[in-house]
Amino acid sequence: MSAFQHPFFVHALLAGTGIALAAGLVGYFLVLRAQVFTGDALGHVAFTGALGALAIGVDLRLGLFAAAIGVAVLIGMLGRRGRADDIAIGSVFSWLLGLGAFFLTLYTTSRSAAHGTAGVSVLFGSIFGLSAGQAWTAAAVGAVVCAGVLLLARPLLFASVDEMVAAARGVPVRALGIAFLALVGACAAEATQAVGSLLLLGLLAAPAGAAHRLTDRPYRALWLSAALALAEMWTGLALSYAVPVLPPSFAILAAAAVVYAAVLVRAPVRRLRAALT
Repeated sequence: MSAFQHPFFVHALLAGTGIALAAGLVGYFLVLRAQVFTGDALGHVAFTGALGALAIGVDLRLGLFAAAIGVAVLIGMLGRRGRADDIAIGSVFSWLLGLGAFFLTLYTTSRSAAHGTAGVSVLFGSIFGLSAGQAWTAAAVGAVVCAGVLLLARPLLFASVDEMVAAARGVPVRALGIAFLALVGACAAEATQAVGSLLLLGLLAAPAGAAHRLTDRPYRALWLSAALALAEMWTGLALSYAVPVLPPSFAILAAAAVVYAAVLVRAPVRRLRAALT
C-alpha cells in the first residue's frame, strides 16, 4: 500500500512542506546574522507557551504562537537595533525555561492523566498525528512566513551585512530586526509540532549552515537553504514511514545532520585534491 494512501502521511507531508520551506528561509538569516542562539531560545519558549496553554485549559497552539512571537519581539526590543543579542536572550531564557517546568508540573497534577503525553509531543513533535485542519494550518502559516521573509529579504540582507551603512541609507534597521524576529517566532511555533521544541534548532540551523558553506552568493544560499530543508523533511518522513521504529523528528534531523556532515567533509577533500593536482 502506497504511503500516499494513508491520510496521516499526506497530512504530515503537507504540513512538513510548509514548515521546512519557512525554516530554511528563516534559518538562512539566523545564520547570516549570527542569531542561531535565538532559535534555540525560542524552542524553549515554545515549550513553555504550549504547556502554559495546556495548564490553563486553552488550545496548545494559542500558547505556542503567543509565547514564541511575543518573546521574539521582546528580545528584539531589548537588543541593539532590533537585533537579538546574548544579553537580551539571557535576560529571559532561564526564567522562561523554569516557568515551563512549573507549567508542566501544574498541568500534570491538575489535568487528566489521559493527556499526559502532551508534554512529550511538544518536546519531540507529533507530525504524524496532525489532522487535516492542522496540516492545512501549518502549510498556511509556513506560506505566510515564507512570504514575509521574501518581502524583507533585500533590506534585511543589507542590514545583516552592514548594519551601520544600512541605517545611514535610511533602512529602518530596528523595525526590520523586530519584524524578522516575529517571523522567527511564528516559524518556531509551527515547527515545534514537526520536530519538537528540543530539536527545533537543528531544522533552523543545519540546512542554512550547509547552504552557507556551499555558496557565497546570498540569494542562491537562501534558496538552497530552503531546498535542503525541504529535501531533509521529505527524506525524514519517508524514512520514518518505511521504518516505523524511527520517530519522524529523529529521522528528519538525522537527514539534516548527514547533509551538513557531508558538506563539512566536502571542503577539506576539495582542498586536498587541489593541493595534489
